[in-house]
Amino acid sequence: MSEPTAAGGTGEGTRAVRAGLPEPVKYEPTLPGPVFAAHFHLPGEPTGPYTYGRDENPTWTRLERAVGELEAPGQDDVDTLVFASGMAAISSVLFSQLRAGDTVVLPSDGYQALPLVRAQLEAYGIEVRTAPTGGDAQLAVLDGAKLLWIESPSNPGLDVCDIRRLAEATHARGALVAVDNTLATPLGQRPLELGADFSVASGTKQLTGHGDVLLGYVTGRSGEPMTAVRRWRKIVGAIPGPMEAWLAHRSIATLQMRVDRQSATALAVAQALRGRPEVTGLRYPGLADDPSHQVASRQMRRHGCVVSFTLPTRARAERFLEELRLVDDATSFGGVRSTAERRGRWGGDAVPEGFIRLSVGAEDPDDLVADVLRALEESV
Repeated sequence: MSEPTAAGGTGEGTRAVRAGLPEPVKYEPTLPGPVFAAHFHLPGEPTGPYTYGRDENPTWTRLERAVGELEAPGQDDVDTLVFASGMAAISSVLFSQLRAGDTVVLPSDGYQALPLVRAQLEAYGIEVRTAPTGGDAQLAVLDGAKLLWIESPSNPGLDVCDIRRLAEATHARGALVAVDNTLATPLGQRPLELGADFSVASGTKQLTGHGDVLLGYVTGRSGEPMTAVRRWRKIVGAIPGPMEAWLAHRSIATLQMRVDRQSATALAVAQALRGRPEVTGLRYPGLADDPSHQVASRQMRRHGCVVSFTLPTRARAERFLEELRLVDDATSFGGVRSTAERRGRWGGDAVPEGFIRLSVGAEDPDDLVADVLRALEESV
């Protein structure tokens, strides 16, 4: 059963629209504008909530409350911290929790920046083990680890693991669990409810959904681990600007509408691609015959906006992208305007040369499906 919002509603759309709003004040805006302040009036002892702009900001506070209400509705023992980017959020968890001599388990098929993170962790004397997301393969390398990092669904391969199973096994070994929730969003799954200690995401993607904000966040149970994350944010200064935080909060109001539309259209696109002779390796967790469908259906409420597949050659993939009219050739995902790219152009993912990551936007489903199929036909 859904937990009620502060305003009394229980539906996810209601929650998204109302999340993080202040109490109504006559003649004041329902969502106050961004607070631009490096410092605040501070006579006497610094005991108030806002002292210096690197530590706290009222605009962050409202956004953090909003994200917390989506990631862990009805739970008061949860903290959320916002960051300047998704990578800032990822780094804050890894580097605040790990020390020289510790061991961390990362996905071998995760976000392309993770190899860079691995190199830095190893430079600090931290052992890094990796295993694929699919089949819960990380279970085999957990012994002795201090932290397990899960990315489910994985980016860009869209494999899914059983988060609850992995979390229980990790906690039984006395370690912590962090889940990258970027692809799913909190309307797709809630990692803390599945047993994770941290839910981490790039708010740059579907959470904000307009391709105009770089942002990240960490949500976790109140306590020393999250205190350490907060301390890390203060030390490195990985803070978002107030304008970015305000734009993100404004955008969350439409999250449920966007996620529902994009997920439904992504399924329609995936179904249209099924059986196409030039398409191999089609992946979308919402497809009934997808290898991850059973696990995804148990722990996800929506299956996301990303579809991946492979075309026969690099040249065919590039011609396909050139022929698209309603889909921009751009990186990132989750925006209201569909994007696609030949993912291998970055060199950081172990994918075939013709591998396509398609992020489904909010266009009319029939129009988008027709555009994708036409581009396939004309790219021969």
